Amino acid sequence: MASRRPNASRRFADSGVPFMGALHLKSRPSPLLSIGLLVVGALLIVGYMYHGSGGRSSDIAALNRLEGGVSCTAELQRLIPILKKSYGDSMRKVLHVGLETCSVVSQILKEEDTEAWGVEPYELDDADANCKNLVSKGVVRVADIKFPLPYKPKSFSLVIVSDALDYLSPKYLNKTVPDLARVASDGLVILSGYPGHQRAKLAELSKFGRPAKFRSSSWWIRFFIQTSLEENEAAHKKFEQAVRKQSYKPACQVFHLKPLQ
Repeated sequence: MASRRPNASRRFADSGVPFMGALHLKSRPSPLLSIGLLVVGALLIVGYMYHGSGGRSSDIAALNRLEGGVSCTAELQRLIPILKKSYGDSMRKVLHVGLETCSVVSQILKEEDTEAWGVEPYELDDADANCKNLVSKGVVRVADIKFPLPYKPKSFSLVIVSDALDYLSPKYLNKTVPDLARVASDGLVILSGYPGHQRAKLAELSKFGRPAKFRSSSWWIRFFIQTSLEENEAAHKKFEQAVRKQSYKPACQVFHLKPLQ
């Protein structure tokens, strides 16, 4: 899912916090006190972004905005209407694999005549009530994608992956990506970060223990050829047309692949 690094002090000014100006007028606090107030305020802003949306999807999005990171899952949520136009009936039965899958699945389910399921490749920390409900119904599950997915071939019309493959080494990608294509009947969509991008550091350290590795488009193309995966040219063309029509430039690389025959 470009981002900007906000100026914390400016955000306080823009938010119109009354007591900040009063403190500077009536007394001159020590520099340490001013710094402390800024830190506490920044934490409150992140907390507000998180709790205001009722789930962890905004947690990573907020950290991304504050730390200059890029979330392909957040980008996917912006691209869902475009993907719907590009794939049409192929989005009737969707599997999302990646971070914050509860949020993505909930959004896809709002689309007309569309079913959706999700696989969270890492632990669901601090899941909200909606996410727990999806898990209890079996709509979302936690599964290690380094191993074969527990689905029959062509179980879903479309499989979409975000913020998951960038954390796998080629050793596991060689098995995981073909397996994702195996469970799709119409296509596989992969969102991957551009080289030079970064994830939100706090989210990465707490959840993955290591940084993501962003690979170039040429690297991915060689990989797809080596694993006998073909580009879905028709879907790619429709997607590019829809993106240009809306003058929108995705913040992540988007690859459209055919399912395994």
